[in-house]
Amino acid sequence: DLLVGQTNSADVLTFHESKFPGVSPDLEVFYAGGQVGGNVEHQRSGLLWSIDNWIYMASVDQRFRWRPHGPTSRESTTSNGGQWGIAQDDDGKLWWSNAGGELGLLHFQTHALYAAIDIKEEHTQKFMEVWPAVPIPDVQGGDGRFRKQEKTLNHFTGSCGNEIFRGDRLPAELRGNAFLCEPVGRLIRRAKVEVNDGITTITNPYEADKTEFIRSTDPYFRPVNMTTGPDGCLYIVEMYRGIIQEGNWTQKGSYLRKVIEQHGLQDNVSHGRIWRLVHKDFKPGPQPHMDDESSSQLVAHLEHLNGWWRDTAQKLLVLRQDKSVVPDLQKMARTSGTPLGRIHALWTLEGLGAIDAPFLRESLKDSSPQVRAAAIRVSETLFKAGDDSLKDAVAPLLKDGDPRVSIQAMLTARLLKWPDWNRLVTLNVLSTHSAGVEQIGKQLLYVPKTFRGEDFPGNQRDMLVKGEQIYNQLCFTCHGYDGHGMPIDGKPGATMAPSLADSRLVLGPKEGILAVLLHGRAGPIDGKTYDAQMIPMKENNDEWIASVASYVRNSFDNSAPVLSVAEVARFREATKDRAEPWTLEQLTEKVLPRPLGNKDQWKATSSINGKTAPFAIDGKIETRFTTEMKQSAGQWFQVELPEETEISGVVLDAGSSKGDYPRKYRLELSMDGSEWSPPVSQGKGNAAVMVLTFPLTKAKFIRITQTSDTNGGFWSIHEFDVLQPPKIGDVLGTPVEKKKPKGGDLDHLE
Repeated sequence: DLLVGQTNSADVLTFHESKFPGVSPDLEVFYAGGQVGGNVEHQRSGLLWSIDNWIYMASVDQRFRWRPHGPTSRESTTSNGGQWGIAQDDDGKLWWSNAGGELGLLHFQTHALYAAIDIKEEHTQKFMEVWPAVPIPDVQGGDGRFRKQEKTLNHFTGSCGNEIFRGDRLPAELRGNAFLCEPVGRLIRRAKVEVNDGITTITNPYEADKTEFIRSTDPYFRPVNMTTGPDGCLYIVEMYRGIIQEGNWTQKGSYLRKVIEQHGLQDNVSHGRIWRLVHKDFKPGPQPHMDDESSSQLVAHLEHLNGWWRDTAQKLLVLRQDKSVVPDLQKMARTSGTPLGRIHALWTLEGLGAIDAPFLRESLKDSSPQVRAAAIRVSETLFKAGDDSLKDAVAPLLKDGDPRVSIQAMLTARLLKWPDWNRLVTLNVLSTHSAGVEQIGKQLLYVPKTFRGEDFPGNQRDMLVKGEQIYNQLCFTCHGYDGHGMPIDGKPGATMAPSLADSRLVLGPKEGILAVLLHGRAGPIDGKTYDAQMIPMKENNDEWIASVASYVRNSFDNSAPVLSVAEVARFREATKDRAEPWTLEQLTEKVLPRPLGNKDQWKATSSINGKTAPFAIDGKIETRFTTEMKQSAGQWFQVELPEETEISGVVLDAGSSKGDYPRKYRLELSMDGSEWSPPVSQGKGNAAVMVLTFPLTKAKFIRITQTSDTNGGFWSIHEFDVLQPPKIGDVLGTPVEKKKPKGGDLDHLE
């Protein structure tokens, strides 16, 4: 049978070979993904049956699995960034190539199932530079993509068809190397792969000589794919044509069209070649006949030096579902003289549904770190099936002496969402001596956020980037890499400082976070006392305060307005006489807008599911008002106060229903419930805790209305509060009079 990804769709088809000569193969849908469109360059490609018995594709953040009974399974993965290439190494780690972003090889630190991680030191600065032998500048990007004097491509642009060589009939120094096609440059890059201290690095061994593993002076040499063959050699698929770019990029009047016609490249089409790379000291291996072999014969191939034989034998055994070989596989997993044999035996048992926790406990203690890491991955199948009995055996491997095992334990803990995975990984990062464990662990805990210019105009993006740097240098030591508080070793569940995620003090009125940053905070929070108390940061200038405050308000799944330098300056001036840290009680009484305290006299109504409306004002965060249906324009929630009251804001807290905030809203006020004011606040919802402030206004009725439809998701309010101004006054609404600076000290001025 043959699996084929169909162009212009997300379907994967199965072609069954016909038993009759000259008859077309039978067609069956392996996975129905539906129609897709767009440029063919950006569509999915690269089917790969991996060592974990799942099928992966480039440009797709999903994986698929054949099942002996029932429909094809599907699971989500991280975004792999691949475009025209996918390969796996002996451990089953996936390797991707990217052309559109001109990134070459990427995301090879960890398996794509877990995270898309890149490390600065993973390749040299000049690794992306390529050295073609053909002086034809037929480069899509034009002048910036080729050397002006030599007229040759200067860095990766069409990288594709990558392969990890796993054969046995070329020199040993090539085994495990990554090979990458660059058809625009008419070359093949060899990347030497090394894993040191848990970090995978790639280098071009010919960088000093400014050359490549293979490059041709033939302008029609266009390598596009590679694979390790059953004979242990490397096979290269070449298009052998003049034009390699898709037609959208070669239109009349384009830069490329002029170069193509200048060199007559349009005259050579409809050709292709397959090359076999051989070596004078090695004879290609024998032809396999696995379809004709028994299952026990296939088991023997799991120890073969050539990865093609191991992969194919494992796949056939899984497809046959012949459990008579389970004892042989168990024996191999225990006693094979090669770690690769033991690894493939484990995965074959997993594919046959014949793996259990007692057997895996043995493999988790294997002398080979490769096998221990593989056993951790295999254990995920049991966890997902409801058997979590192996956690006590996997968790200690976070401290394994080999960084590869420790890293895999972290990846698995995060993937399976162990309740304490953050704490375990954090403590591992803090105690490790491995650069790989530290760097990869930090990225698992904290995913760097991209602050887009269209979302944060002007200098806001620069402030957020600066705030990120400040946080990662200083604040993380108490608040943790992920903003949820740095765990304390030996005290499960305890953290040095409170969580910044979904914090009312962080997301609420700006006065709260400014007060804490400038003057510090003391005492318990919600009845809990933390080891690390917030110290004053007022010695830093206003830009520093605004940057880190804005970053915290827009990270860790938080979303709130960015603070300006002017707002910091006004608050600093208004509180300049403050000498002591604030307690939470003092902040609530003097600084923060104050919630009205007469909720038992309010009336709550709603346009839909009105019976739950009172739950939003009952003072219990565990109860909620909910639409129990998707959000749609016109839905409203309303509160009637007992009398006309001066108010300055409201708080909508979605509690544990974090995604149920209003996607778009309009907030209006009224004296009689009939005539409504123009909106005092409107826009897009952005977080589980939304604080909507406005100028001091007298009102008796408050109504918030949905102004958009959604494809899914309820609207829920676990707690609704109405705010009055803080006793300190509307500090941020009143500009500070600028004073003439003394002694050149401008820190307090905008």
